[in-house]
Amino acid sequence: MREKAKILDKEAIARAITRIAHEIIEKNSGTDELCLVGIRNRGVYIARRIAECIKKIEGRDVLVGSLDITLYRDDLALASGQPIVRKTEIDFDINNKNLVLVDDVLYTGRTIRAALDALIDFGRPNSIQLAVLVDRGHRELPIRADFVGKNIPTSKKESVEVRLQESDNTDEVAITEKD
Repeated sequence: MREKAKILDKEAIARAITRIAHEIIEKNSGTDELCLVGIRNRGVYIARRIAECIKKIEGRDVLVGSLDITLYRDDLALASGQPIVRKTEIDFDINNKNLVLVDDVLYTGRTIRAALDALIDFGRPNSIQLAVLVDRGHRELPIRADFVGKNIPTSKKESVEVRLQESDNTDEVAITEKD
């Protein structure tokens, strides 16, 4: 894989997350009954950052959980080897909450479909909204994000790599392409 371009740097990611936090507060008329659930792994880090921004803006904590969707994927049978299942941590009741599902990149929509299936096993939220740092297009399912940090049109030959300090020791988003 070769890197074609850096799309977002540390400051641009921070601005996008702050903007998403403001939009979430506005759409939900504050933070009452609001909770965030990040899709492992980078979606969890982004959800935590959004929650920190919301706390700075509103002065209130927002519950944050993490969701592993491995066993809900529709391509699990196609995967070679044993899937790596990570821990789901939703230590709060999601019933009647305004839940914001958070991921790093929205592409085909299949990850989000799997996440929706997984969430329903935990209860029945009042609403489920979707926040993503990057929307790269190419949807295969009728899924769209409510909150988007940046729309990045890509070709199917390209990949969008989100690198975050918590997992990659840097904050940046880059487009890569197979050689």
